Amino acid sequence: MTALFPHFRALQVEIDPTVTINAIVGGSGPPLLLLHGHPQTHAIWHRVAPRLAEHFTVVACDLRGYGESSKPQGAPDHANYSKRAMAADMVAVMQSLGFATFRVLAHDRGARVAHRLAQDHPQAVERMALLDIAPTLAMYEQTSDTFARAYWHWFFLIQPAPLPERLIEADPAAYVRDVMGKRSAGLAPFDPRALAEYQRCLALPGAAHGICEDYRAAATIDLEHDRVDRDAGRRLALPLMVLWGEQGVVGRCFDPLKEWQRVAADVQGGALPCGHYIAEEAPDMLLERVLPFLVQG
Repeated sequence: MTALFPHFRALQVEIDPTVTINAIVGGSGPPLLLLHGHPQTHAIWHRVAPRLAEHFTVVACDLRGYGESSKPQGAPDHANYSKRAMAADMVAVMQSLGFATFRVLAHDRGARVAHRLAQDHPQAVERMALLDIAPTLAMYEQTSDTFARAYWHWFFLIQPAPLPERLIEADPAAYVRDVMGKRSAGLAPFDPRALAEYQRCLALPGAAHGICEDYRAAATIDLEHDRVDRDAGRRLALPLMVLWGEQGVVGRCFDPLKEWQRVAADVQGGALPCGHYIAEEAPDMLLERVLPFLVQG
């Protein structure tokens, strides 16, 4: 990974005896946490991290269950892969570096972790930008035929173990190619080194189980947590930017800005002319939008 992040240092943070989070750190200035999506790792940020590091101390992590982070056996209720647990991982990582408060830029699954992070730890997150998601609860409650066909993996990965794990483990590289390559831009946007890293990491022991548990939690305990917040009228108060790909599924099946305005008080954003993998498909446009927002405050 040093080839993709030549001026960053590697870091391992032990959260508890069962979980260690893998991260890289680089740059200087206010702390900025970067969180990736599925089926990827922190490598998604290789095209934007150097520019961000000119303004921030950038910390890019692998979520638990992904990359080189730990992949514990899922609990019966999937609580140890809940976004609450994964968000607590990130608070611990940042605190280990001496950062009590920080900003967040997150994509896909990482953006779901970031949503919970800001909800559970509002004192820690100063502002955040989320890429190509609507809130999890809204997406499940508004699932349509079009969405289910495009996001088939949402419903495949939540099947009881070990069925999806066994099928992924039969050919992890093919799973990465099929999930990522069937999006609007195909595989063309991805640096071969990054793509190889995603494939390598999904083949690691426990990785298939880890990603399945992430999605199983999202379809169960995460929805419970989100409903509690909704019923209590709890909304995010921090400045929030949401961006999505105009060629992607989220903008086609949902109204991202409207859905985030339901759960947050200070929301701005819009679509970018790309697909789902914004940081790799449109890094310059992404930086043009998020840098002015993130450097505020």
